[in-house]
Amino acid sequence: MAQGPTYKVKFRRRREGKTNYYRRRRLLLSRLPRLVVRKTNTGMIVQVVNASVTGDMTVASAVSSELSNHGWTTGGGNTPVSYLTGLLAGLRAKSRGVEQAVLDIGLNPPVRGSKIFAALAGALDGGLKISHDPDVLPDEARLSGEHIVAAYNHFAESSGDSLMFSEVGKKKTVVTGIPKQFKKVKKALLEIPKADLKKKKKRKATPAKKAAAKKPVKKTAKKPAVKAPRAVPRKPKPKKLLARRGKKK
Repeated sequence: MAQGPTYKVKFRRRREGKTNYYRRRRLLLSRLPRLVVRKTNTGMIVQVVNASVTGDMTVASAVSSELSNHGWTTGGGNTPVSYLTGLLAGLRAKSRGVEQAVLDIGLNPPVRGSKIFAALAGALDGGLKISHDPDVLPDEARLSGEHIVAAYNHFAESSGDSLMFSEVGKKKTVVTGIPKQFKKVKKALLEIPKADLKKKKKRKATPAKKAAAKKPVKKTAKKPAVKAPRAVPRKPKPKKLLARRGKKK
């Protein structure tokens, strides 16, 4: 809402609360690729992005849902998943020629030991050089998920009506085996060949494009274009002469 004649309308993404352009400008002044870390309710997204005049170009990316291809079966929104996603993104960026980057956490608060910095720890182990304070990184026990096991044992022993870990039985997951599974998946990611890391995903065609590609095109002889007949303008009707009423001289 305008506050006066000198009010300046902010950018759309700033009005929507998605981008802090002052922070983004300071990141772009570094002239380095950005390690963009974003978290969702059920997953993690890590990307290495280069900024250009025409727009941001993604060099490498990793999503937490990809970890299921390497043996991860537990939830996708915890600290071990964040680390493994950052590790996968770091390995891909390293194989594609990126050596150094700067961390971009967006509007997320910089909390020590959080999932954002767990993804940073994974990217560092993937081979990227990123300036940071070592105190913000989670410890090894937290990265491997031992705190999740401790919380599960605590709520399993208590007889309260807590809803913590209530969905574990439905998903058939083994919480106590998260640390072992973490080491197994981490080893699998580090053993991925460089040729596979360099490959980029192909975009899937939309159903409309697939249908158009499958449908054969019939070749028909071109018919000569017939011009429509020209419209003949109608003659204007003669105006009726009306006698002027007035006094005779």
